[in-house]
Amino acid sequence: MKHFCDEWIQEWCEQNGWTDWFLERKNYWAFPPQAVMPLPIPKEVLLQIKAEKGLSPEEKMWLLASMVVSIMGTIGSMVWNCPIPLVLAFAFTAVVVASLELDY
Repeated sequence: MKHFCDEWIQEWCEQNGWTDWFLERKNYWAFPPQAVMPLPIPKEVLLQIKAEKGLSPEEKMWLLASMVVSIMGTIGSMVWNCPIPLVLAFAFTAVVVASLELDY
């Protein structure tokens, strides 16, 4: 799951003089001002961007899917008088919530 929108990273790089940013294995890299080697964008900066901008579009989509699956699981459990749809919805929601956690 992408926790940052590309436009957010591009905006920060333009404001701070960093160039040619790229994403490699969930880490954002860019060339600092007057540098010849790319460096990872500092984690403090990424956390600040996240605090300012909130959830990314992909995170919002997964949260919406989680709510839809939870509602469907609740209705399925009531209709079939069986807890399995609700348990599956809970498992899906648990995976989605766990993937929302930042790895920093």
